[in-house]
Amino acid sequence: MTIERPRHEGLDARIADLVAPTIEHMGYELVRVQVSGKERPTVQIMADRADGAAFTVEDCTEISHAIGAVLDVADPIKAEWMLEVSSPGIDRPLTRTKDWERYAGHIATVEMLVPFEGRKRFRGVVLGADMEAARLRLDEGGEITLPRDQMRRAKLVLTDELIAATAASQPETRN
Repeated sequence: MTIERPRHEGLDARIADLVAPTIEHMGYELVRVQVSGKERPTVQIMADRADGAAFTVEDCTEISHAIGAVLDVADPIKAEWMLEVSSPGIDRPLTRTKDWERYAGHIATVEMLVPFEGRKRFRGVVLGADMEAARLRLDEGGEITLPRDQMRRAKLVLTDELIAATAASQPETRN
């Protein structure tokens, strides 16, 4: 089974290509890589557990140590930088087909790189996706199919329904 990796551009793509094999070998999936800041850039790595279990602080630490070493050797950023590893959280970015499918029925916002049908921002209920496009039932009515390779970002909107669904999908922890 092949793991779908999120699409990235430029430096984000180079870093994603460097860290994804390590993360996947450890039993995680890459959700997003984002480099931000100029003076001392922050490399943000967002990951999920491949087994669907809750993501813990220990998971962040384990990934941080492993990919910190990979990035130190590859040296994709020639200046001093910081590494930040996190879970996608409840209002997660929608970067892979499985994210779009898993969260069908929930509200998302999408920002396009260039205007699509006259606008750059969309909000509506996720209807699903394939590798090329994602579908939304727009808040103002109607449905739209958006090309995924033209999306700048897409993410879930934090709602009571999303919180309830996320809580219901997590296994109970007992002390």
